[in-house]
Amino acid sequence: MNGSKRKGVQHVANGGAKQPVWSRAFRAQATWDDKEEFLDVIYWFRQIIAVILGVILGIVPLTGFLGISTFCAVNAVVLYLYFNNFQQIDEEEYGGTWELTKEGFMTSFALFLVTWIIFYTAIHHN
Repeated sequence: MNGSKRKGVQHVANGGAKQPVWSRAFRAQATWDDKEEFLDVIYWFRQIIAVILGVILGIVPLTGFLGISTFCAVNAVVLYLYFNNFQQIDEEEYGGTWELTKEGFMTSFALFLVTWIIFYTAIHHN
C-alpha cells in the first residue's frame, strides 16, 4: 500500500496532492474540485449542529416555536457564514445560496427534534 494512501492524501493527475475532505473543510478558502464533496461537508456540518443544538435546547429548557425557530436561524446562519465567509465559494456553482442553505436541512431538522425531545424529556420530565 502506498504511504500517501494510508494518510488519506490522493495524487491527482497534475502530480499534486489532493487534500482529504475534512482537512479542506477546516481550511479557509479551500479548493473544491468535486462539488459533491463540498455538499457532503455542508450536510455533515448540519448534522453536527443539529445534535449540538438539540442537546443545548433540551437542557435549557426551550420549548415550542421558540426552540424550532432558534434551530432554523442558528443552522442557516452558521452554514451561510461557513460557505460564504470562511470558504468563500461561488454560490452560483452550487445552484445559488438557497440551494446551499437547504442542503441537508430536513434531515438535520429531524435529528434536532429527536435529540431535543430526548434530552428535554430525560432532564425535565417528572
